[in-house]
Amino acid sequence: MKKLPDFEAWAIFAKVAETGSFARAAAEVSLSQATVSKAIGRLEARLNTTLFQRTSRSMSLTESGHLALERATRILEDGEAVEAEITEQSSSLRGIIRVSAPMSFGLSRLAPIVPGFLALHPEVELDLQFDDKQADLIAERYDLALRIANLVDSSLLARRLCGVRILLVGSPAYFQKYGKPRHPRELANHKALKYAYSRAGASWRFRHKKEGEFTQVMPAQMHSNNAEALTPALLAGLGLALQPEFLVWEHLRAGVLETAMEAWEVEPIALHIVTPPGRRRPARVQAFMDYVADSLAGEPWAGSADAEFKHEY
Repeated sequence: MKKLPDFEAWAIFAKVAETGSFARAAAEVSLSQATVSKAIGRLEARLNTTLFQRTSRSMSLTESGHLALERATRILEDGEAVEAEITEQSSSLRGIIRVSAPMSFGLSRLAPIVPGFLALHPEVELDLQFDDKQADLIAERYDLALRIANLVDSSLLARRLCGVRILLVGSPAYFQKYGKPRHPRELANHKALKYAYSRAGASWRFRHKKEGEFTQVMPAQMHSNNAEALTPALLAGLGLALQPEFLVWEHLRAGVLETAMEAWEVEPIALHIVTPPGRRRPARVQAFMDYVADSLAGEPWAGSADAEFKHEY
């Protein structure tokens, strides 16, 4: 099996050649003189040649050393350059941020606040991917994701931004025609419009402070893998739907949709920022996370928020 080049030893060789001394090279790279000497010895043993002519008073490159010096210097310079670039990007607001978000929330709530962040930080590049399917942050190399859910256990880190209520809604025309349900059992006589990724599956589950829990199986006239796609059917009076408040609050305020069964609550969910394991993140990513949290804090549909990452989920 072929071994990798000894990049560390080649970088040390370039530094020794530059300084003309094992001792000075060791001091510049914060290594012991013995470590520097061993690195040169490894190279010479591996190549079966001598790189430096050493005497008690001087040291000079051999012909083989001269042949190797240009490329060895390039190894040292490239290593220093990549570390400097990554360090700069991790501590300054420049570079790319890859973000995953649900489609409806991404388009209606995230996209409108993005221009403000880009205007503040012109050297940052945002790569936004909107999809209701949850992305694999590690495999797909995302810096962060926005998720609206009750999160399951994993090694990822989550910062809760705000609560999100799920409301049973329909149009005034629908309720005038079919009546407004007061108890979940009455939903058996109603038409459902359903979000395909709902964890409730075929059933709608409700909780009442006094009457406890009730589950009603709801055959659906329409399924969609995007919750916002249910809105036209809702407005047309074709059925009821369980919708996150951020999608319907403007329609509720305008009176074109109404809530029903207010005393019966659906288990609330929350908006989270999710990041890969490890608490160290580039400054640009942290800045974007804080910007999103601050921008959404005043939304009329947003519930209480947690200020920091407090747990793994």
